[in-house]
Amino acid sequence: MKERLDRKQFLLYALKLAFPIMIQNLISTLVNSADTIMLGYVSQTAMAASSLANQYTFVLFCFYYGLGIGTSVLCAQYFGKGDKQTVERIIGLAARVAILISLLFFVFSFFAPEAIMKIFTDSPQTIKEGAAYLKVLSFSFVFMGFSQVFVSALRSVGKIVFPSALYVVSLLVNVMMNAAFIFGLFGLPRLGVVGVALGTVSARAVEVILCFVYSAAGKDIKFRLKNLFRRSGVLFKDFLKISAPSVVNDLMWGMAATTCTAILGHIGDDMVAANAVAVMVVNMGAIVCRGFSNATTIIVSQTLGENRMEDTKVYAKRILWLTVIVSLLGCCVILAIRPFMVQFYRDKLTETAIYYLGIIMIMTTWRLVGEGINTCLICGCFRGGGDAKFGMVVDTVFMWGVSVPLMAITAYVLKLPPVWVYFVMTLDEFEKMPVVFAHYFKFKWMKNITRDQKELEG
Repeated sequence: MKERLDRKQFLLYALKLAFPIMIQNLISTLVNSADTIMLGYVSQTAMAASSLANQYTFVLFCFYYGLGIGTSVLCAQYFGKGDKQTVERIIGLAARVAILISLLFFVFSFFAPEAIMKIFTDSPQTIKEGAAYLKVLSFSFVFMGFSQVFVSALRSVGKIVFPSALYVVSLLVNVMMNAAFIFGLFGLPRLGVVGVALGTVSARAVEVILCFVYSAAGKDIKFRLKNLFRRSGVLFKDFLKISAPSVVNDLMWGMAATTCTAILGHIGDDMVAANAVAVMVVNMGAIVCRGFSNATTIIVSQTLGENRMEDTKVYAKRILWLTVIVSLLGCCVILAIRPFMVQFYRDKLTETAIYYLGIIMIMTTWRLVGEGINTCLICGCFRGGGDAKFGMVVDTVFMWGVSVPLMAITAYVLKLPPVWVYFVMTLDEFEKMPVVFAHYFKFKWMKNITRDQKELEG
């Protein structure tokens, strides 16, 4: 993007980046959900065990996501600068960090899976099943770390077809292997929860093999083994400056969201059931938000790497408006399917839960808009400009200093009706929005963080 794109060109480019990423995120979500779904055919205990064990992998996913952000931002800026050699160095650096973190998580989950499961439950049978599942699943960590980094690098330089195909293949392998080990197909033994974990390991291994094949056959960006062991120096500091705050940001946000869900859980089973349905709908909208957020990161990073500050302002404004429009369309979809969702669950939920569902589906609409705007700015613009620290601070302060305490007060002190407690929860994105916009309009987040070769070798 050497010349400023007009509105039509920009729209096509943004959609070209965002839509495949949305598909990838959807498929990735399905891959992560396949284990739980397939374990429903084994037993309720097996399903519960895998769900609790995956709380451990959630923390690892936060690390992977942060590493992916660091990889994406640096690769996009250096690619915009035209420095492909440094892009390949970043891939090697990120892969090295991902492998080290994966090995650390592997050691704990392979050698002490029972201790990990005891954090989440005191049921002996669930601990036993979860430990067996986690011990086998731990072998997927190294594979998963590398593929996440490599895919993030490809996305950042506009290579989006291969990641989409990769996730489709991974999903198919995962489901097929799960079915084979659950039902004993193709002469394989029925291994239950262990077999499902093997299915996940197989899928992740296939991902890495395909990444190596693509890298070997590719002409542009390659993974070179020598970069895995190459001295990083100042490049590592730049990488850590973006990745570390992103990891902390996601951990703090995820823990706060879990706490809010726990507060709802103490209100009553009816609200929990209604919220479970609403979350499923909102998560589909969140996939769209993340798709545009990732597209924003790539566009902003590449343009800043080219040192085009004014074009960056224009592109950031355009994609923000595009995000608002898409979020509003998402609200219309939610309102349109609301009567059908209520009717579908009418014989599956209590009358009170159905009443809650009808109301909170309306409330999810404005929350979706707020999440879309903040995700575009914090995760897209700010991180794309190398300013990941702001998002970490603002999310931590507002989630733990405002949102969670307000929910606790309305639920336990004021003892307001459940729908009002949920209403307070939907305000979390708007509570921080004035601060987010104030930071956005200062434009101090726009930084070209690339360096010349002399600095990188120094």
